[in-house]
Amino acid sequence: MNEYGKDGKVAWVYRHFPIAELHSKARKESEALECANELGGPGKFWEYTNMLFDITPSNNNLDPAQLPIIAKNVGLDVKAFNTCLSSGKYAAKVEADYQDAVKAGGQGTPNSILISKDGTKVTVQGAQPYESLKATIDALLQK
Repeated sequence: MNEYGKDGKVAWVYRHFPIAELHSKARKESEALECANELGGPGKFWEYTNMLFDITPSNNNLDPAQLPIIAKNVGLDVKAFNTCLSSGKYAAKVEADYQDAVKAGGQGTPNSILISKDGTKVTVQGAQPYESLKATIDALLQK
């Protein structure tokens, strides 16, 4: 993001892709990310995201009681966070993101869809080396 986002060459859009069949807690975790964004803006969204991924021991093994603890650790108002999370107000957004990813061919995580200005789409499945992603992005920027 640092290489391409600062000068406006690339717009980065984060979409949730909680695969409930594999990770039953993922939808609520995605809602927690949206609550972090609501309460603290994009910086807290990414800080919360990074901490969530850092402390999750393995797929689907994070105790949901950790979600407000993460909120506290990143400096969010825990009471407001809990109110937001328990309201379910972001459940529809998370579901819409999921459905968009499925329609675009997403099958797992991570999943990236790169779209050039001329509409050319490239789907990148799975974790890829930086140099591979860089080459793909550079090629799309030439279109």
